[in-house]
Amino acid sequence: MAGFEKLQSMLDAAMKQAGEESGMLLGQAMSVAASDVLNTNRKSYLGDEDNPIYVVGVESREAYPGFFYLLFSLGDTIVMSSILLGIPGPRIQEKRRLSIQEPDDVDAFGEIANQIIGSFNSVFQPNLPDKVHLKLLPPQKYVPGTDPLTDDVPFPDGEYLMYRAPLQIEGHEMNMVDILIPHPLANLFDPQPEEAAVEAAAPEAEAAVEEAAPVASILVLGDDDGRRELVEGLSDSGMNLIDAPLGADLPGLFAQGEVRVAFISLKNITDRDLAICKRVVPLVDRSGGAVLLCAHEWTRTAVLKALKAGVKGVVMPPFEPHELTEKVAKFLH
Repeated sequence: MAGFEKLQSMLDAAMKQAGEESGMLLGQAMSVAASDVLNTNRKSYLGDEDNPIYVVGVESREAYPGFFYLLFSLGDTIVMSSILLGIPGPRIQEKRRLSIQEPDDVDAFGEIANQIIGSFNSVFQPNLPDKVHLKLLPPQKYVPGTDPLTDDVPFPDGEYLMYRAPLQIEGHEMNMVDILIPHPLANLFDPQPEEAAVEAAAPEAEAAVEEAAPVASILVLGDDDGRRELVEGLSDSGMNLIDAPLGADLPGLFAQGEVRVAFISLKNITDRDLAICKRVVPLVDRSGGAVLLCAHEWTRTAVLKALKAGVKGVVMPPFEPHELTEKVAKFLH
């Protein structure tokens, strides 16, 4: 399905980050792969669903008012909450098979849902032109054929864009997570041009893509003063600079040029902070580039972990004149 590419890119980035950060919360590897997108409505969606689902409602505020919904299978939420509670594997499988959800499971999944919405905010806020805040609504269980349909349960009737992505947790067979976004809200997040305008612009866009060669670029990511210092130190590199916060849409950034060197400025050097390497290094590797980390202090252990994650080096501010451009030149030749 064509259209809403920016929205899909933001959702994929948010779910990927949510998977990584939730995995750290669970102490077990968790990932969410790229999504497929299609149109659906409540009748069609529930008509294909026989198993209990868990609905995580999200209220979008500020310049993008509306609601959207994350739908998990109940069994998947039981697995995640049970892992967080430290329940042994055989008991987790039994709870899943019998759809046993206890009060502790509800509280535990609430923590995971909070983590997920935090990831969404960290991706959506820097990638939308106006202010946005996403607020978690109380998650609710819905059993098709048993629980009654109401105006709002399990989610309002209407037409939706559905983004369906595979959920993966090591050692467990997981299902899909579905993100349902009403068309009006999707158009606020990612306004779509008129169909005729799209068709008219398509040949010109294709020609422009054919003519334009990738621009050799340096990517700078960070949420602290170190990012500003990096940008200043690289300003005379003669290369295209792509400057963005840590939660930015990475595929969108990499579409702006061929990233040959990426600098990531970190406030701290904990495992949680270093986890961003897993997202950035594979993308830079595609062009044979290098990733360098910047922090105000380093320990031997943190440096070793960074190198193991594929980072080519670390730097510490303040920087000497031309220090950064010399490092860039070293990795370009």
